[in-house]
Amino acid sequence: MAAGCTIDADRLDEFESTLQQVAHEWLDAATLTRRLEADGPLDKQYRRIDLVDALHKEVWGQGFPAPTFAETVEVVGQRLVGEKHLALKLKHQGDPVDAMWFNHAEPLPPRVKLAFRLDADEWQGQRRVRFLVEGAEG
Repeated sequence: MAAGCTIDADRLDEFESTLQQVAHEWLDAATLTRRLEADGPLDKQYRRIDLVDALHKEVWGQGFPAPTFAETVEVVGQRLVGEKHLALKLKHQGDPVDAMWFNHAEPLPPRVKLAFRLDADEWQGQRRVRFLVEGAEG
C-alpha cells in the first residue's frame, strides 16, 4: 500500500527514527516476510492470448491480487538478461512456454515449482503467452 505526507527537511531524521520505532513495535518477522498465495495450476487450455488480454483489462490491487498460478515445470533453457533478469524456456504440461523472472539472476534447477502470472510477449508482430515468474520452490 502507499501513503504520502509532507515533511520538513530539517525534521526528516526525527521522522525516520519515529517510523522505525513504530515499525519495530508493531511489525513482527512474519508480517515482514513475503507470502505468495497461488490459485493452483493453470490448465493449458487457458494458456491463451485472449485470456491474458481479459485479465489485463481488470483492476487488481491490495486485497484483490491478479491470478497467480503455481505448478512444477521443466526448465529447458535459461539466460541472464540485463545482468539481473532471468529469461526462461519452459515446458508447461508438455508445451514450450517463455517466461521472465525480473530482478532474479540465480539459475533454476531442471524441474522447479514456479508461481507465475500470465502475460503476453510480442516479437516480430507475433503475440505469445509468456509467464511472469513471481517465485520458485524446490
